[in-house]
Amino acid sequence: MSVAIIDYGMCNLGSVRRAFEECGADVKVIDQPRDLDSADHIVLPGVGAFTKGMANLHSQGWVEALNQNALKERKPLLGICLGMQLLAEIGLEGGETKGLGFIPGRVERFISTSPEIRIPHVGWNEIHFESSPLFKGLAPGTDFYFVHSYHFVIKNAANKLSSTPYCGEFVSAVHNQNIYGVQFHPEKSQKPGFKLIQNFLSLC
Repeated sequence: MSVAIIDYGMCNLGSVRRAFEECGADVKVIDQPRDLDSADHIVLPGVGAFTKGMANLHSQGWVEALNQNALKERKPLLGICLGMQLLAEIGLEGGETKGLGFIPGRVERFISTSPEIRIPHVGWNEIHFESSPLFKGLAPGTDFYFVHSYHFVIKNAANKLSSTPYCGEFVSAVHNQNIYGVQFHPEKSQKPGFKLIQNFLSLC
């Protein structure tokens, strides 16, 4: 199982790579868009600002390669944290910026309504998910590890895979056919995170 982890300058890739390797994947961290052609699965990780992330994807030629491999060839794609947010149509972090547009919606900053609700959202939090191969074998209410200040506001309920109770409630996983995104970090979420990675690897 060949997995390409995209290095576009927005993530410490070591922990992501190790997690996928421990789950049995043949992992390559790639910094050339042409290398997506030989991958079976694609991982778009990321930590940082939406605007910078999209600028890097454009300047390095990733947008065209992702359109070809994920949209046209329908290879399974997993966006993690910022990588999930970049799947949206629009992001508001650092000014309104056009995203990849793979999943309808926009990325907005959390608004805290109480001193007890801290932004950024950091730490373990439960997810409540819809039936999906991505969550096979996981129990509803399982905790995953989060670090983020912005969240994905979807246009279509059909694109929601899970939600998390924080600042009211936010969408913590999305999908559109072969394209998946998780706001949490499976590589930092111990056994549940590894199970999710294994489920992603099983997707054809």
